[in-house]
Amino acid sequence: MQKLKIKTTITYVLIATIIGLIIFGVVSPWLWMVISSFKSWQDIWAIPPNLRATTLINYVRAFGWWMVSHGQVMRPAFAFFMFLLNSIVVSLSATGIVMLAGVPAAYAFSRFKGKIIADNMLFFLILTLRMAPGFVEAIPIYLVFSASGLMGTLIPVILMHSLFTITFVVWLMKGFFDELPEDLDERAMIDGYSRFQAFRLILPLAKPGLATTAIFSFIFSWNEFLMALILTGADTKTLPVAISGLVTPAGTYWGAILASSVVVTLPVLIFAFAVQKYLVRGLTFGAVK
Repeated sequence: MQKLKIKTTITYVLIATIIGLIIFGVVSPWLWMVISSFKSWQDIWAIPPNLRATTLINYVRAFGWWMVSHGQVMRPAFAFFMFLLNSIVVSLSATGIVMLAGVPAAYAFSRFKGKIIADNMLFFLILTLRMAPGFVEAIPIYLVFSASGLMGTLIPVILMHSLFTITFVVWLMKGFFDELPEDLDERAMIDGYSRFQAFRLILPLAKPGLATTAIFSFIFSWNEFLMALILTGADTKTLPVAISGLVTPAGTYWGAILASSVVVTLPVLIFAFAVQKYLVRGLTFGAVK
């Protein structure tokens, strides 16, 4: 019995150590980014690292202003807040569109198996939208929106983010609706509810799934680079595209890149913490019946 307890303790310690190393490996690059964003260019690459060096100049430059050394004059350099607003508009709009369109579609796929959607063929066709690499579709998409006159606006980016993300929403939410018993729908309709009213009735039960799907959809749109690169203009860039512009032939502005990257992660972190209880429930939904 004592040997069994010792083996169990060793197993727990080993598992905890492995998990701790994985967490450290995931978190340490972000911590390095945060710490380095408060360093000057020389201190970022200093060996050994200078942990005491702190400066806000990187954030000053990232937020759109920097000091011209010969005249101490402030002038615009990187319109961070404009690009931040573009990213927020694109991500929230795309997330709203895919949730409004994808959740009812997922409910239909879950409840009408073999009736309207024979052998899940339509469901498979929708999933194929995620199978093709983005660069394969980049040139046709560019030509279509160039002909439409929408190039350089946020509308093409929102539409393409919605198109590519809606397949993920349908696939993920279908799994959540499959876990909810169909008896709930049938009892509601026996009581006189329509199919749409029955859908609205069980929707609150899928809150964990809705939160999980929404946050992943938001992250996909927030981080997307290719479509935002080819479809936006100088004033409609999203942050990932704008930050890449800090790599120039004249040099790479590492401090501004680090400061911008730190701020870019904050909305996602705030959103994740805000829906944390739903997110955890959503990721484990259906694991135990």
